Amino acid sequence: MPVPRKYPDELRERAVREVRSTGRPVAHVARDLGIHPEALRSWVRQAEADAGERDDRLTTAERDELKELRKEVAELRRANEILKAASVFFAQEIDRPRTRPSR
Repeated sequence: MPVPRKYPDELRERAVREVRSTGRPVAHVARDLGIHPEALRSWVRQAEADAGERDDRLTTAERDELKELRKEVAELRRANEILKAASVFFAQEIDRPRTRPSR
Protein backbone atom coordinates (compact mmCIF):
# COMPACT_ATOMS: atom_id res chain seq x y z
CA MET A 1 0.00 0.00 0.00
CA PRO A 2 1.48 3.39 -0.94
CA VAL A 3 2.39 5.84 1.78
CA PRO A 4 -0.10 8.72 2.05
CA ARG A 5 1.27 12.00 0.79
CA LYS A 6 1.79 14.86 3.19
CA TYR A 7 0.65 17.46 0.67
CA PRO A 8 -2.38 17.07 -1.62
CA ASP A 9 -1.77 16.89 -5.38
CA GLU A 10 -3.70 20.14 -5.96
CA LEU A 11 -1.35 22.02 -3.63
CA ARG A 12 1.68 20.53 -5.36
CA GLU A 13 0.42 21.54 -8.79
CA ARG A 14 -0.50 25.04 -7.62
CA ALA A 15 2.87 25.59 -5.95
CA VAL A 16 4.85 24.37 -8.97
CA ARG A 17 2.73 26.45 -11.33
CA GLU A 18 3.28 29.54 -9.18
CA VAL A 19 7.06 29.09 -9.07
CA ARG A 20 7.31 28.46 -12.81
CA SER A 21 4.89 31.17 -13.96
CA THR A 22 5.89 34.02 -11.63
CA GLY A 23 9.60 33.34 -11.36
CA ARG A 24 9.47 33.96 -7.62
CA PRO A 25 12.09 32.16 -5.52
CA VAL A 26 11.09 28.71 -4.32
CA ALA A 27 11.68 29.66 -0.69
CA HIS A 28 9.21 32.58 -0.89
CA VAL A 29 6.46 30.54 -2.53
CA ALA A 30 7.04 27.70 -0.07
CA ARG A 31 6.78 30.05 2.90
CA ASP A 32 3.58 31.63 1.54
CA LEU A 33 1.94 28.23 1.03
CA GLY A 34 3.28 26.59 4.20
CA ILE A 35 5.36 24.00 2.33
CA HIS A 36 8.89 22.90 3.14
CA PRO A 37 11.19 24.62 0.63
CA GLU A 38 13.10 21.45 -0.26
CA ALA A 39 9.85 19.63 -1.00
CA LEU A 40 8.77 22.39 -3.37
CA ARG A 41 12.22 22.53 -4.97
CA SER A 42 11.99 18.79 -5.63
CA TRP A 43 8.52 19.13 -7.16
CA VAL A 44 9.72 21.92 -9.45
CA ARG A 45 12.69 19.83 -10.59
CA GLN A 46 10.39 16.88 -11.29
CA ALA A 47 7.99 19.10 -13.25
CA GLU A 48 10.94 20.37 -15.30
CA ALA A 49 12.04 16.78 -15.98
CA ASP A 50 8.51 15.82 -17.01
CA ALA A 51 8.44 18.80 -19.38
CA GLY A 52 11.74 17.72 -20.95
CA GLU A 53 13.66 20.70 -19.59
CA ARG A 54 16.03 18.59 -17.45
CA ASP A 55 18.13 15.60 -18.37
CA ASP A 56 19.46 14.81 -14.91
CA ARG A 57 16.25 13.19 -13.60
CA LEU A 58 13.85 10.51 -14.75
CA THR A 59 10.40 11.64 -15.79
CA THR A 60 7.43 10.46 -13.75
CA ALA A 61 6.49 8.02 -16.51
CA GLU A 62 10.03 6.62 -16.53
CA ARG A 63 9.97 6.26 -12.74
CA ASP A 64 6.67 4.39 -12.90
CA GLU A 65 8.00 2.11 -15.64
CA LEU A 66 11.19 1.45 -13.67
CA LYS A 67 9.16 0.56 -10.58
CA GLU A 68 7.03 -1.88 -12.57
CA LEU A 69 10.07 -3.43 -14.25
CA ARG A 70 11.78 -3.91 -10.86
CA LYS A 71 8.66 -5.67 -9.57
CA GLU A 72 8.61 -7.89 -12.64
CA VAL A 73 12.30 -8.75 -12.27
CA ALA A 74 11.79 -9.70 -8.62
CA GLU A 75 8.83 -11.89 -9.55
CA LEU A 76 10.78 -13.59 -12.34
CA ARG A 77 13.72 -14.20 -10.01
CA ARG A 78 11.40 -15.86 -7.48
CA ALA A 79 9.90 -18.01 -10.22
CA ASN A 80 13.37 -18.91 -11.46
CA GLU A 81 14.41 -20.04 -7.96
CA ILE A 82 11.31 -22.22 -7.72
CA LEU A 83 12.06 -23.78 -11.11
CA LYS A 84 15.67 -24.43 -10.13
CA ALA A 85 14.58 -26.15 -6.92
CA ALA A 86 12.03 -28.22 -8.85
CA SER A 87 14.60 -29.29 -11.44
CA VAL A 88 16.98 -30.42 -8.67
CA PHE A 89 14.16 -32.39 -7.05
CA PHE A 90 13.17 -34.11 -10.28
CA ALA A 91 16.80 -34.82 -11.22
CA GLN A 92 17.21 -36.60 -7.88
CA GLU A 93 14.07 -38.62 -8.54
CA ILE A 94 15.40 -39.75 -11.93
CA ASP A 95 18.79 -40.74 -10.49
CA ARG A 96 17.28 -42.75 -7.64
CA PRO A 97 17.46 -46.51 -8.30
CA ARG A 98 14.09 -48.10 -8.74
CA THR A 99 13.28 -51.22 -6.80
CA ARG A 100 10.43 -53.56 -7.46
CA PRO A 101 7.91 -53.72 -4.70
CA SER A 102 7.99 -57.07 -2.90
CA ARG A 103 4.91 -59.24 -3.09
